Amino acid sequence: MVSIDLSSRHALVFGVANHRSLAWAIAKQLHAAGASLCLTYAGERLKSGVEELAATLPGTLVLEMDVTNDAAIDAVAKRLGETWGSIEALVHGVAYANKEDLEGSFVSTSRAGFQLALDVSAYSLLNVTSRMLPLLEKNGGAIVSLTYLAAERAVPSYNVMGSAKAVLEQATRQMAYELGPKGIRVNAVSAGPVSTLAARGIRGFTDKLKEGAERAALKRNITQEEVGKAALFLLSDLASGVTGEVLYVDAGYRIMGA
Repeated sequence: MVSIDLSSRHALVFGVANHRSLAWAIAKQLHAAGASLCLTYAGERLKSGVEELAATLPGTLVLEMDVTNDAAIDAVAKRLGETWGSIEALVHGVAYANKEDLEGSFVSTSRAGFQLALDVSAYSLLNVTSRMLPLLEKNGGAIVSLTYLAAERAVPSYNVMGSAKAVLEQATRQMAYELGPKGIRVNAVSAGPVSTLAARGIRGFTDKLKEGAERAALKRNITQEEVGKAALFLLSDLASGVTGEVLYVDAGYRIMGA
């Protein structure tokens, strides 16, 4: 029986908002596999919630990191360099768009709204990786981000977030090429509809859940745990030959025709 032992690994996870977050599901799997964890939060509003979750995973560090603030990212890199000395796993689970840019017409997306969505949801993958690179390249590492089918298809009400996810997926491939010689793998998990705080902010999400279960090959929706286990695989040595890929965890939704 193959088991995953990450007891010598250090994992930075950002994007945990609450107990339903996919980033949290991944963090739990990493901790169960023995990895040392650091969870980050953006701003005081999220601090107490992330601290409460982290307290259920003994030994987990909690640090503030706004991905739009270079100084904040550098401060986390400095702290982890002093505390751990290296990072072997990085999980990008952060995404954001203004509510009006999700509810209105896509072609009416404001310049500022478009830039904000891409900055937080896609550019942050490049920027955080770049600033953590001295720690990531010490032992080689693995990076996983979270994407969605709207990166390649038109999805009602997903609007500018679809654009951000498309950029995220292209960045996954480009980074995999560039960081491969350093022993760093870069992949993404494309999850099917699952009830998270971000998903519930999308108009018609309940209908998407129902339609997803009816259409998917497995005739059901997925769970947060399934996403967590898929990411754990990609972050472990079981996926040592996998990089630049998007792994679909959607109960077979994507393979089905209309």
